[in-house]
Amino acid sequence: MKPLVLQPTDLAQWHALVAEAQAACDLSLDEALESYLVFLLMRFAGRPDLARRVMALEFLEAQHHGVKQIDRLRDVGDQCLLFSGLFPQVAERRLVRVSYFVGIGRSAYDQLAVLLDRKRDELYGRLADAFVAVMDVLQAMRGLAGEPVLQPLAAAELWADTGSRRAYHEILANSDGLPVAAQPQDRHRH
Repeated sequence: MKPLVLQPTDLAQWHALVAEAQAACDLSLDEALESYLVFLLMRFAGRPDLARRVMALEFLEAQHHGVKQIDRLRDVGDQCLLFSGLFPQVAERRLVRVSYFVGIGRSAYDQLAVLLDRKRDELYGRLADAFVAVMDVLQAMRGLAGEPVLQPLAAAELWADTGSRRAYHEILANSDGLPVAAQPQDRHRH
């Protein structure tokens, strides 16, 4: 494990960690996504209540139109991003796949894109499209300590469900085999 280099401010520290994680997983987020991720990490630092939330219920509650809909959808997307990236073991404890959080988070950001973005390529639309890449950066950040982030089965499921590059590399690191995507079975063939 490399020594931790402390930065003069919290913002600089989070920015340095995000940059190091991007380098570790050979991904480069654009400036808007990187900034969003840094401020997301700052906003949710020290929030132990986060782990108690049920994302499907939060997502359903965010469907109600009103003043708080935008904030609720953003919070659901952000929390799903944090769960899938920094705390994927939460999925295992809840007996769901990590891709459960990916699907709900993408949907929340997609709805925000419809509500707020005039073009699909603006922030929330890009967050929905780049959700897996941003999750991969967060997992790389978690993995900077040298510990595996995902259990082998969770990595295989995440790669199969989302195409996560980070999950694919975790499979390669923990197996002598080469991962192959399963082909859907045709149930009507005899």
